[in-house]
Amino acid sequence: MDVDASYAYCERLTRNQARNFYYGIRLLPEPKRLALSAVYAFAREVDDIGDGDLPLETKISELARMRAQLQDLDAYRDPVCAALGDAARRYPIPLSALDELIDGVEMDLKETQYHTFDQLVVYCRCVAGAVGRLSLAIFGSADPERAPELADTLGLALQVTNILRDIKEDKENGRVYLPREDLAKFGLEDAWEADGTFVPGAAFDDLVRFEGERARRLFDEGLRLLPLLDRRSAACTGAMAGIYRRLLTRIVAEPSLVLEGRQSLPGWEKAEIAVRGLSGLPVGERSAFQKIHRVGNTNRGKTIQG
Repeated sequence: MDVDASYAYCERLTRNQARNFYYGIRLLPEPKRLALSAVYAFAREVDDIGDGDLPLETKISELARMRAQLQDLDAYRDPVCAALGDAARRYPIPLSALDELIDGVEMDLKETQYHTFDQLVVYCRCVAGAVGRLSLAIFGSADPERAPELADTLGLALQVTNILRDIKEDKENGRVYLPREDLAKFGLEDAWEADGTFVPGAAFDDLVRFEGERARRLFDEGLRLLPLLDRRSAACTGAMAGIYRRLLTRIVAEPSLVLEGRQSLPGWEKAEIAVRGLSGLPVGERSAFQKIHRVGNTNRGKTIQG
């Protein structure tokens, strides 16, 4: 399949399906932007399998098919494989990280509740840390030894924020990602049960702020990656992280909002964060504007690309 058309397909998909992600990658030079779009498109296909309505056995076989594609991308003629195969020839993309992403989606099919934060971290590193490492391979860095760990940590920060944002949606879909030990700490362990619910109140607010502080510390550590990247890669990473970091600030300030539905920043505010990142200014700082755009969203996947 024509590689230019394949990249165009992946970029359209990324722009339409992953607006937070696209606000970041649009700051990259074209070759890197297209390569990341190809990575995203493959990840999106994996995520859609996990979140779709297919029978469990079919999901497992479809994920196995995606794994097989990674072994020889050139053997498949669909646009995503064609673009990803070309990107992997241009950049040292660790395709094994996409295997880890598939591992994470398979974990969703088998286990959607976690007893400890350490168990949750294993899942987050599969679905979000893997994306960080894939992105870093395309960006390049000034410290190849230190940068992967920081990228992994930043991905974990994004994923914890993602989990807080989607508490209501996940529970409605039979998923509780917050660790059981944390729920018990705040007297909310009943929410773990199939017929349990999260309800507004001081205990819920304290739980969200506890997890939010965890995410804040992860952001502080992970954002040490930015000085190790070239200017436009740092702007891309800073924009994506900044959107989630500011969203985290909103959630921690008013935790009950997440029980009303998925929260999102308005487009103009995402653009502001992107401009700050490109200008080398701190990203994710509290905006002078406080409007929160509340939206319903049917994308249920837990990977950070959404």
